[in-house]
Amino acid sequence: MIKAKDHFHGSDLEKIEQVYGIKKENIISFSANVNPLGISPNMRKTLSEHLDVITTYPDREYTALKTCIANYAGTEPENIIVGNGSTELISLFIQIEKPNKAMIIGPTYSEYEREIFLGGGTTHYYPLKERDDFRLDLEDFTAHLNESIDLLVICNPNNPTSSAITRHEMRQILDICKQYDIFVMVDETYVEFAENMDAITSVPLTHYYNNIIILRGTSKFFAAPGLRLGYAITGNHDLIKSINTRKNPWTINSLAVIAGQLMFTDEEYIKKTRTLISLERTRISKMMEESSNFKIYPASGNFLLAKILRDDITSYDLFERAIKQGLMIRDCSTFPFLDQRYIRFCFMMPEDNTKLMECLLK
Repeated sequence: MIKAKDHFHGSDLEKIEQVYGIKKENIISFSANVNPLGISPNMRKTLSEHLDVITTYPDREYTALKTCIANYAGTEPENIIVGNGSTELISLFIQIEKPNKAMIIGPTYSEYEREIFLGGGTTHYYPLKERDDFRLDLEDFTAHLNESIDLLVICNPNNPTSSAITRHEMRQILDICKQYDIFVMVDETYVEFAENMDAITSVPLTHYYNNIIILRGTSKFFAAPGLRLGYAITGNHDLIKSINTRKNPWTINSLAVIAGQLMFTDEEYIKKTRTLISLERTRISKMMEESSNFKIYPASGNFLLAKILRDDITSYDLFERAIKQGLMIRDCSTFPFLDQRYIRFCFMMPEDNTKLMECLLK
């Protein structure tokens, strides 16, 4: 039995519909962190013209798809692993590495801890601190690394804080992890939204370090969560061989292959997305900064974390206020190290963002 005080994920629109009596089609989800442009017109047209591909098996090696991804990400096809969403690749990686003790930089996405637990490992969190605007204190963090840790998990930019670690900082982390034989898993789901993506992405480091794997997907930036197309990048070819050996064949369907080969070359859509998010991130951040009711934190992703400064309002109160207007934000009280003072919302189309601001700032 769902209760009104349950916490909702961005994909829980059916539950919202049941609890609040609002049709899911009428809900604007500021919680799912998905590109508000939706899928590109080119992809919509191309997929409709290629429906017959489902009558044939895709290439077992996904050669053309890997080449498109490699060109897009700035690496080589032999460094690419494709999977049924980044979630499958996280699971396969954990199954192969079998970490006994993992460190996760938090607050962050809960799926990492779940997969580590299912693999028989234990998880320890290194907390990002509010006094540092949830930016990583590199010196303090690296002092907590030691030989008892097998795996380090970093979401970059991080969800829900929207903070980011630069590639220069990541190199220092990898150097120390190398000393302690720690493998580093970096989730770059949101890096394509970042203003300074080239300074954040760790892809170039995979040419020099064999203790790093980078995970990305198409759910958020390319607005295709139902496509279930993810990929990983690593220079560790022994790891690639192990994952491909364990992975089931044809986990990516023929339509997803066609879509992938198109989306990574759709320069107009990519540019339009980055421009929209950049403009709205600047505009909405300014509006929130001018309010005495909130503190916001520097955002690198397509979403913003805000702290409620009023004692008489909680994150749940704001969630309810917004959802009753058909606007779904994220109550962050269930994230580790956060509480009922924090909310998160992503940037949607300008008119929708303005509507949300009118709701939250009143």
